[in-house]
Amino acid sequence: AAQAPAWEPGTAHGYHPLTYGWLLDELVRRVTGRGAGEWIASEIAAPLGLDLWLGLPDSVAAEGRVGRAGRLPSAPEPTGGLRVRAKRSVTAAYDDPDSLTRRAFAAITPFPDQNDPAYRATALPATNGIATAGALARFYAALIGEVDGVRLLAPATMEAARAEESAGPDRTLVINTRFGLGYMLHGTASPLLGPGSFGHPGRGGPLGFADPDTATAFAYVTNGYRKTVTADPRAQSLVKALRSALSL
Repeated sequence: AAQAPAWEPGTAHGYHPLTYGWLLDELVRRVTGRGAGEWIASEIAAPLGLDLWLGLPDSVAAEGRVGRAGRLPSAPEPTGGLRVRAKRSVTAAYDDPDSLTRRAFAAITPFPDQNDPAYRATALPATNGIATAGALARFYAALIGEVDGVRLLAPATMEAARAEESAGPDRTLVINTRFGLGYMLHGTASPLLGPGSFGHPGRGGPLGFADPDTATAFAYVTNGYRKTVTADPRAQSLVKALRSALSL
């Protein structure tokens, strides 16, 4: 909280791979008295019948249905410096132990084994949600319309979610990104279905989004980790096929 900003607020933007989740968790706790994992389980997953968890219950873990995730690439630990100079790619920036990119992604150091039962059981809102593709798509569908009597966002809130809040060179991801209020928006960094789509890619290749203009929700999940940060070619091939099926 005491750290000075890396740039003058309002002059640039950068992706927060981990810290954003803790900020949201605290908001949920102050409003509801429950952590984000507990709130999601009772207010979203249960009403919609979703195989979706933030903090995997022991009962589900015992069923053996959760795939093993690939290992994260290793990188040098930060030395305490801070470099915000431009890099040619996010990979080059990630490999620099003192870059803003590496410091942002190394907010949990050392990062735990993603397959460790203790990690899966912990509610870390920005990094360890576990879901099936069907559940994730159903969740996004409920953001933009009613699903079995449940709608998660009012129309005005949905429009606020997909309204652009920042765009341009991303100081963390070293590409041009567009963001709404927490959601990534359609753009060159992570093409979604169309200009009005909002959602987010996941570490290693997953992707989920909603497109109100076509009343479409989409999700792709994988345990086959790739080094891609945004536009994973596997997910993008499916998005391209979906776009073609909808004649867009």
